Amino acid sequence: MGRATSKTDLITSAQTNYKKLNELIASMSEKELSTPFDFSTDEKKKEAHWKRDKNLRDILIHLYEWHQLVLNWVSSNMKGEERPFLPLPYNWKTYGDMNVEFWKKHQNTSLEDAEKMSGKSHEDIIKLAETFSDKELFTRDVFPWVGGSTLGSYFVSTTASHYDWAMKKLKAHQKNCKNG
Repeated sequence: MGRATSKTDLITSAQTNYKKLNELIASMSEKELSTPFDFSTDEKKKEAHWKRDKNLRDILIHLYEWHQLVLNWVSSNMKGEERPFLPLPYNWKTYGDMNVEFWKKHQNTSLEDAEKMSGKSHEDIIKLAETFSDKELFTRDVFPWVGGSTLGSYFVSTTASHYDWAMKKLKAHQKNCKNG
């Protein structure tokens, strides 16, 4: 399925990828769960996140925190409280630093808590998406606070697309564990 352009596609792709992610997690061996992520020998994996996340908890917390960005941004702006998507002082050039702060903030969060938190925030983001019409989600300029994009694109990015990202990383880790 291509990137969602309707509410139905958005919900379906988010739920489908979330289910696939959870099935992948459930299939992980004890060795895969207990071995720290290490992608340092793969020269293709240059982006900062390949070094940042060291385990499943880190990935789930990353998903949770990005869900929170959408939930808080939409909630505030719908109440008339103007708020940017990325919290200050971050912007689209520095959001990598924000991701590191999320990572630091949760180094004492347990895997069990991370699973509960990301599960609940997934449900919350789906419920929120369901409150909007196709037009509200996928037409530009419906909400001035969204900027030049569509509201739906933020939901897609923080659900289906982010779940794809998480699965790629987990599969790369599984491959490392088998080859290691």
